[in-house]
Amino acid sequence: MNLPSLRQLLPFLNWRRPTRESLRADLAAGLAVGLLVVPQSLAYAQLAGLPAQHGLYAAFIPAIIGVLFGSSALLATGPVALTSMLTASSVGLLTKPGSTEFVAYVLLIALLSGLFQIGLGLARAGILLNLLSHPVLVGFINAAAIVIVLTQLPMLTGIAVAPGQSTLAGVGHLLRDFDQAHLPTLAMAALALLLVLGFKRWAPRYPGALLMVVGLTLLSFGLGFERRGGAVVGDIPGGIPGLSVPTMHWQVLIALIPAAFVISLVSFMEAMSSSKVIAEKTRTRWDENQELIGQGLAKVVAAFCNAMPVSGSFSRSALNLASQARSGWSALFTSALVLLALLFFTSLLYHLPKPALAAMIVLAVIGLINWPAMRLAWQAGRDDGLAAGLTFVATLAFAPNIQNGILAGILFSLGAFIFRRMKPRISVQALSSDGAFRDIDTVGAGPRHERVVALRFDAALFFVNASFFEEAVHQLEADNPQLECIVVFAHGINILDASGVEMLRELIRHLRERGITLVISHAKPQFIEVAERTGLMKQLGVENVFDTHDAALKAVSLRHGLQAEAQAAVP
Repeated sequence: MNLPSLRQLLPFLNWRRPTRESLRADLAAGLAVGLLVVPQSLAYAQLAGLPAQHGLYAAFIPAIIGVLFGSSALLATGPVALTSMLTASSVGLLTKPGSTEFVAYVLLIALLSGLFQIGLGLARAGILLNLLSHPVLVGFINAAAIVIVLTQLPMLTGIAVAPGQSTLAGVGHLLRDFDQAHLPTLAMAALALLLVLGFKRWAPRYPGALLMVVGLTLLSFGLGFERRGGAVVGDIPGGIPGLSVPTMHWQVLIALIPAAFVISLVSFMEAMSSSKVIAEKTRTRWDENQELIGQGLAKVVAAFCNAMPVSGSFSRSALNLASQARSGWSALFTSALVLLALLFFTSLLYHLPKPALAAMIVLAVIGLINWPAMRLAWQAGRDDGLAAGLTFVATLAFAPNIQNGILAGILFSLGAFIFRRMKPRISVQALSSDGAFRDIDTVGAGPRHERVVALRFDAALFFVNASFFEEAVHQLEADNPQLECIVVFAHGINILDASGVEMLRELIRHLRERGITLVISHAKPQFIEVAERTGLMKQLGVENVFDTHDAALKAVSLRHGLQAEAQAAVP
């Protein structure tokens, strides 16, 4: 067994040795990302149903662990919108958001989702992430973005919604009672939206989100927004996060496992999309299994640092890349800025209006909506379109429990995958008078040898479709009363399992009783290996197994007295 090297265990040892120039570039990039992550952390903590400090905690130590142990040095790890929403919806089923129990369960789901990712990474099983197909992910992200916007409407309008309501029911309540909206809250939210959009449009080089937060905090303090009934962030405990051990309640742990698995999938898909872009732009390689380990460790550390679950942020990673970051030092500088905010500036955020954070969330997630990707899924195929559409509708219907939507999409995709493989394409070919095997529809009513028919099977022969293969052979037998030989073109069979072996055993016995020979042509090595190990080769007879279609045609022609040319057209 090959033991991993120190550089594999500690990926940050692969960073290039810093120079004065690279450190200067990383410092500038780190500060740019830091000025964005501080207000975003406060907003995503609000989205997750947590006190504001837990968002800042997530942008500190977990971000450091993510960059040190991941494979993509420019990936910005921390709180993100989708993971925050999934956390809120999953834990909100068990207890009231913002309560002590709620915080404890959030730490537990961070631990569980992190362990899932570490396990997948250590097992080199990153390929299992393909369970979350692109159409399912597209349908989920589009619906989740809409749900996130809808969940922020109470904070944007100041209209209270009864807890426990579905998102759509809450929206209906808001529309009915819109005349009761809190005007100062509406004004603050509108101003926040205008400021962020204005900076993005006319001054994109400035940290618009941070300047909006600072400006509206001062405005809130000056106008007495809290005294007028507006919601503000309030007291944020300063200092570095204390260490804690996630509370282990067996029933809660079992209840959170499905949601933790969904969070591990979705959050890593976010991280993976950013890592791919970074690798392409910087012409570097990245390892999905190592990134799974790094992201998983970041979540586990978050659980012990009173932080919410984290993920790779697409927007902050893009900013890191655009700011000419050279290495993971940029993430360390970002974390240092977050530490400064925790140590010295939390008291200044008391009057930060919550509608401003809600506006920031809305603007962040609107960019996730991608209708052309939904349309492309339908254009690609019916199953893909149905997977995207079903996931979209289910996510909206189950909201705020959006994890059920993505689970429904995954189950549909797996079901469609299995169904497609239950009935793969089978081509029936006849031996025409010119000595070549041709598709039976092509030969048609023309002259052909009735005693020999070929079957081309373009799929794995395993438990899902073994009975379908057997039915196809029996149909050939019924349609051809003079049949003496069935040639199976096996070059498309790349898997043969125990169910396939047993089916072939019974089929060979049945055909021999009726005087019909089963011939295998151009089988792949893996088919031959399984046939030899299981004794199927002996039952087939080595004289009935051929390396090429040409050899099979020659032998079959001689055995059955067919006047055919000794040259086969490869199907």
